[in-house]
Amino acid sequence: MVSPEERIQHWLAFLYGAEPMAALWSSLDALLAGFRAQMARAGSWAPRTLPGLSQEDAILITYGDQISEPGGATPPLRTLARFLDAELAGSISGVHILPCFPYSSDDGFSVIDYTQIDPALGDWADVARLGARYRLMFDFVANHISQHSAWFQAYRRGEAPYHGFFIEVDPAVDLSQVVRPRALPLLTAVETTRGPRHVWTTFSADQIDLDYANPAVLLTMTGVLLHYVAHGAEIIRLDAVAYLWKQVGASCIHLPQAHAVIKLWRAVLDAVAPHVLLITETNVPHADNISYFGQTLPETRATDEAQLVYNFSLAPLTLHALLTGDAGKLSAWAATLQAPAGGSFFNFIASHDGIGVLPARDILSDGELHTLVERTLAHGGQVSVRSLPDGSHTPYELNITLYDFLNRPGRAELATDIARFLASQAILLALAGVPGIYVHSLFGSPNCHDCFAETGRARSLNRKKWTLAELRRLLAEPHGQARRVFDGYRRLLHLRRAQPAFHPASSQQVLYGDPALFTLLRGAELERPLLCSVNVSDRPATLRLDAASLPGRAWRDLLSGEEFVAAGAYLTAPMDLYQIRWLTVA
Repeated sequence: MVSPEERIQHWLAFLYGAEPMAALWSSLDALLAGFRAQMARAGSWAPRTLPGLSQEDAILITYGDQISEPGGATPPLRTLARFLDAELAGSISGVHILPCFPYSSDDGFSVIDYTQIDPALGDWADVARLGARYRLMFDFVANHISQHSAWFQAYRRGEAPYHGFFIEVDPAVDLSQVVRPRALPLLTAVETTRGPRHVWTTFSADQIDLDYANPAVLLTMTGVLLHYVAHGAEIIRLDAVAYLWKQVGASCIHLPQAHAVIKLWRAVLDAVAPHVLLITETNVPHADNISYFGQTLPETRATDEAQLVYNFSLAPLTLHALLTGDAGKLSAWAATLQAPAGGSFFNFIASHDGIGVLPARDILSDGELHTLVERTLAHGGQVSVRSLPDGSHTPYELNITLYDFLNRPGRAELATDIARFLASQAILLALAGVPGIYVHSLFGSPNCHDCFAETGRARSLNRKKWTLAELRRLLAEPHGQARRVFDGYRRLLHLRRAQPAFHPASSQQVLYGDPALFTLLRGAELERPLLCSVNVSDRPATLRLDAASLPGRAWRDLLSGEEFVAAGAYLTAPMDLYQIRWLTVA
């Protein structure tokens, strides 16, 4: 059996060569020993295996200052914890706190100091309070750091070791093969004590890429990873990790070395914190995305890279289904989903970023993708583009709240609009995997045009923040949109937690019939399997399934209480427009 330590040494040799490996392993082994000693001194540490992921898991995605109170007396992280305890206890199991460190731009993703909590949000004690009730998911912004960080300022002064932490490139070098996620310059001119230099900036001039070809960078960033574990992280999101390794003349996305770094970090966690899960954020076509599960290790029957990957194709395919009233392409894609043993999809439809269209490029036609773009613009959203090697641009993400994409702003038909929105969330919750729920989806938030006007950034349309009083006023309106969406969503979450068929590892089979219906059979091998069907259209439909292929003849709808018994060869159930049915064997 290959130990985690042996895997670490293997990947060090792969990245930097067999000869330097021994010295690098000695340094990394000392880092691991120091981490173990630190945890032992804290008196509360031993490598442990927490309860695995189950149907009870649902992760809320939120900013640390999503909910605040005027005056600053109460740190926003504390206010967030109070709200979650009061309104979402028993509904969610974990919280993804979006970057909560000192930052200079990109709403937290240009980190100034990896090790500190932004004092405007609170402190590590406030994070610990959240961790006492919820699984904590942290962002590890490993690809780049702020130009205002102490690291980059030391680089500009030529100080060791930071003089070698960043990637200098002559602007005359041909970098046309580099895949660009944004339509911005790849290199940024900076002044240093050695004169002007051009440094690699994949995402913006304020976000300076780190040079992982320098092993000192890898060692330092591994220390950051362990720092998050020491502060209670159980899930660590590797932001933009597909771009981690740079090589002139290559695409600089999905390079073998980037995968090797993730495999090394996985081995590090397997050695000292096996309960911590890695999740990769790779907004790319589906086949590339699932490659970040890695390879299955024969001795453990688990993969050697990320335990979780974002299911990026789900969002555009769900939008396409609800826009056309046809679940055919969503169903055909879902039928191909198969997470490896020990791995799971992180299913999400909305997030702090826009809705990526690239992950559906091999599934939807150019015309179908263009229809998504047209709907976004017609409903008050924006469309971000990325650069292609020939200098042209192509749509990259839709910047709009999910609720406003699905429903026409200013022409509300509230009952239908809410039903359509909750139908999208029922698809998310029924699929095998762990659901990731963006905080704005809990309330059906509309576009924040004032936010966009204030920042000039398209993503701000989907990033409104509230005062606690403002949010309570929204929820105090019993017949208002926010209250009705919130209550409907919480009901789905509570029902989901009680059904073993929704366990991430339970079986999943796509069932076909009326193209307006997206239908799954979950947990056919269990005592209480589930039939989950969603009408994605604005017309009534009929669920009609071959009774002989089902693990039962009598079924009860968990949502409506209705019972249906197969008559003859078929089980049938009427489906109103956008209706959700979760049927369990009666």
